[in-house]
Amino acid sequence: MWAILVKEFRQLRRDRRTVAMLLMLPFLFLVIFGYAASFDVKDVRTIVVGPMAAPAAALLPERMDVIGIYPSRDEAFARDALKDGDAVVAVVTPASGADAVGETRILVDGSELFAARAAVTMFAQLQPSADATLAAQLPAPEILFNPELKTSVIMVPGLCGIILVFVGTVATALGVVRERQAGTLEQLAVMPFKPRDVFVGKIGPYLLIATIDMIVIVVVGMLLFGVPFAGSVATFALGAGLFLFVTLGIGVLVSTVSQTQGQAIQLAMMTMLPQFLLSGLFFPLYSMPWGVRWIGYCLPLTWFVKVARGVMVRGTPIEALWLPLVVLALMATIVFTLSVLRFRRDLAPAAPGDTGSDDLESTGEVAVTVGAQV
Repeated sequence: MWAILVKEFRQLRRDRRTVAMLLMLPFLFLVIFGYAASFDVKDVRTIVVGPMAAPAAALLPERMDVIGIYPSRDEAFARDALKDGDAVVAVVTPASGADAVGETRILVDGSELFAARAAVTMFAQLQPSADATLAAQLPAPEILFNPELKTSVIMVPGLCGIILVFVGTVATALGVVRERQAGTLEQLAVMPFKPRDVFVGKIGPYLLIATIDMIVIVVVGMLLFGVPFAGSVATFALGAGLFLFVTLGIGVLVSTVSQTQGQAIQLAMMTMLPQFLLSGLFFPLYSMPWGVRWIGYCLPLTWFVKVARGVMVRGTPIEALWLPLVVLALMATIVFTLSVLRFRRDLAPAAPGDTGSDDLESTGEVAVTVGAQV
């Protein structure tokens, strides 16, 4: 028993990647769930438009983060701002007059589920007030894009991202590592194939499977849960394609530094866990402290969620999604280039006559052993 115990400790000590993961995962969970896992929304981005915008903004609750006051704008401008994701709440004030207060309108973006619920609660708390001011007579908010504030409406677009992450990262990494363990990767290296041909051939099936899965998720979500698809299919496909290239590149990178499928799964999970928890998929980014939030902005799933929810739920046009699309394009270029270079190095054939001293020594030992047996 003692010998086996010592052997296990020695084997674990040699597997530094597993030891690092076992030591870092508890710390990672503590930081994420301690700081990031919060459904409380502290600041709700709000714009106020109309002739009475300035006095109305002064009467809003403190948690309303007024990011813009536009006295010369109208309701159409406010709706476009919500549609483009520039704000969560828009207060539309009419011209000044005796009955102007009753004509004030409050528009809330229902696709920002947690912020919308917080806004509705704040305005509901103002209703019982007996003060005859604008704050006391504000009407009930009008929820746009997700009137019933259903969770499925915001979750189904995010599930498309989860599917792409899983297929693109885990399945691709395991597929390439399986080739290395079976010894067929070395066989491909000596065949008259270019590394580019092998690379595209390896990721092609996973690209097709991920695309089919994504289409199934979107169609079933629309039919079964009533999730809308208000935007352009082409814009959604562009964002999904860029994001899929990023995930496939990450999967290939994971495979190039993994010798076994177990190592590939460990590294893939280490790349997937922060994306699930820090991308705004489950916990809103604006409720996280800045010390953790910046990590979310470095993750590709964060930007795909913005594209998916914007296109499907709000019908956001492509010109309003230029930032997440550009970020995804840059990430795809960087990660895909690195993965191709790493994969090409793995497939690079050895130089003629470059056997190395270790190979020569082992060859000599085999020859001596065979001779002795003969």
